[in-house]
Amino acid sequence: MTVSKEQLAKPRLEEAEVEIPGVGTVRVRALSRGEIFRMQKVATKDTGARERLILSLGMLEPAMTEIDVQNWQEAAPAGELDGPVDKIRKLSGLEEKAEKEAVLDFRDGPDDGVRTLPGDQAGDDGGDDPGDV
Repeated sequence: MTVSKEQLAKPRLEEAEVEIPGVGTVRVRALSRGEIFRMQKVATKDTGARERLILSLGMLEPAMTEIDVQNWQEAAPAGELDGPVDKIRKLSGLEEKAEKEAVLDFRDGPDDGVRTLPGDQAGDDGGDDPGDV
């Protein structure tokens, strides 16, 4: 049985509750594919802006605008927003993808991944130079 375009366009985003210690519980949801594309356009060096966008898109209860999130950032102790942000990222599949990309970057990087020890520990084992082979 094939699906209709209405079925494909209907949101099917996972939701969860997150406890903020000493404050209460918030409800968040996964980001849609379109929202993730939008998030990726935010400058990667501006983590505050990225955090505001993630939370403004993913917060259900209470719903928050980017200005609301900025006010929360200014009032909250360090780390308070980490729980909701981490849960939104996990629900959205962003953590798993980032880990896979990190492994691929390390494994398939431009060098062979072998490092020489610094200082007195470095030495020549007397073997053939790989350039001579």
